[in-house]
Amino acid sequence: MSKQIDSELGWGIRWPAPAKLNLMLRIVGRREDGYHLLQTVFQIIDIDDGLVFHKTSDGRVRLQKEIAGVKEEDDLTVRAANILKHETGYRGGVCIDIEKNLPMGGGLGGGSSDAATVLVVLNQLWQLGLSKQRLMELGVKLGADVPVFVNGASVWAEGIGEQLTEISLPDAWFVIVKPDCHVDTREIFSTKDLTRDSKSIKMSEFQSGQVRNDCQEVVKNLHSEVNEALIELSQYGDSRLTGTGACVFVQFNDKLSAWKVYNKLNSKREVYLAKGLAISPLQKQMSELFNF
Repeated sequence: MSKQIDSELGWGIRWPAPAKLNLMLRIVGRREDGYHLLQTVFQIIDIDDGLVFHKTSDGRVRLQKEIAGVKEEDDLTVRAANILKHETGYRGGVCIDIEKNLPMGGGLGGGSSDAATVLVVLNQLWQLGLSKQRLMELGVKLGADVPVFVNGASVWAEGIGEQLTEISLPDAWFVIVKPDCHVDTREIFSTKDLTRDSKSIKMSEFQSGQVRNDCQEVVKNLHSEVNEALIELSQYGDSRLTGTGACVFVQFNDKLSAWKVYNKLNSKREVYLAKGLAISPLQKQMSELFNF
């Protein structure tokens, strides 16, 4: 339980919605409802979107400014806030200001992370008292990746991505390239060529180097820009796709090695330099403000 808080605490400040990388992704089956069963490792990284929450007097959930190409009512942050209201009967409203830094359709989890930050922070600001487990259950309704960000740590995930187990990952830096294309997750998961019967592996097998992404072949065959980025990055290490893409990445053991590659690519591509994190910065900020 958190302590009783000042009713103004947490409003009007920036809350992080961090990105993730899938360090591996195996599709091991499919449920009757169409959801794919998978094994993956979610690595939280230190690049993020930022969300600011403002009180409103009309009981409505709205955005300070809409994201281009996304209707307000379809935005995951608006949907997340409305799910909280529906779940609890809360009658108040909120205006959500989103600082969008993470690319859409990039496989970095930006939309899912934004939604998770709404669930976690508004649960506290509205003093709803929902448990983390219940927030994760609500998050699944918004997207399979949302529970990971609600949980707030790098994890081994199974099921549709909601069965989470702690995993110890080595310190790492990543150079991430966003090809000039948008990859539709639904299209990838509906493609007939997608492998859906990979053998399940143990966590120790991943740690020993089994890092295949079953979506990579499909994505690079559909999007030449992704294939080109994978080839370019392969000069510097084992280049991999994150999630269903479009972003690709190479992992490094130290910042200097990653920085050198980042500088080589930064002038000609959309590229990010990121550090792997064990704990989400959202989780840390919640702890600092509310003694979680």
